[in-house]
Amino acid sequence: MRFFTVKPVLTLKGRKFKGLRGWSGKPTHPPLTDIPIGAYVLGAVFDVLSLIGGEGHAWTEMLWHAGTFLFAAGVIVSVPTALTGLVDRQTSSEPGTQAWRTINTHAVMMIVVTLAAIANTAWRWSIYSDRVYTPVAITVLSVLIALVVAIGATFGGSLVFDYGFNVETAGDHPVWHKSETDVFHDD
Repeated sequence: MRFFTVKPVLTLKGRKFKGLRGWSGKPTHPPLTDIPIGAYVLGAVFDVLSLIGGEGHAWTEMLWHAGTFLFAAGVIVSVPTALTGLVDRQTSSEPGTQAWRTINTHAVMMIVVTLAAIANTAWRWSIYSDRVYTPVAITVLSVLIALVVAIGATFGGSLVFDYGFNVETAGDHPVWHKSETDVFHDD
């Protein structure tokens, strides 16, 4: 019995290209979200640890710097993430539905997070070399960003896992049947 399958998951053969949305069955938005979410949460953790450590430790300054770079990376990736999410909203949801309202809630939360992360990053860069540990106010802002991004991501996850948003499935799909033959998207 075969233990692994790789090629059907990685191939784009038989998948329709949908522009910024990605390919059928391989959307662009969901994998992009991982970077800002991870960056903001990890950046907040680094800020809390840096603040707790305070002055007199080289590692607190390293965490302050690492947190700054994490927030900058999150902001950079937030732009294509937001664009692909907006395209998904415009092309895959109908106004007046629960899914559409959930998308709007998710989008507003993530826009607030992105704007707060831009402010956080700009503030950090303005004092980057003057600090040896993360300031209290920036740490509080970072933690708030991490909390809101986690809640906003929960709404996004609910769209996929609860509502099946942009998930291309076919009820009784052959991948759930015992077989030694891999099924490709165009089969």
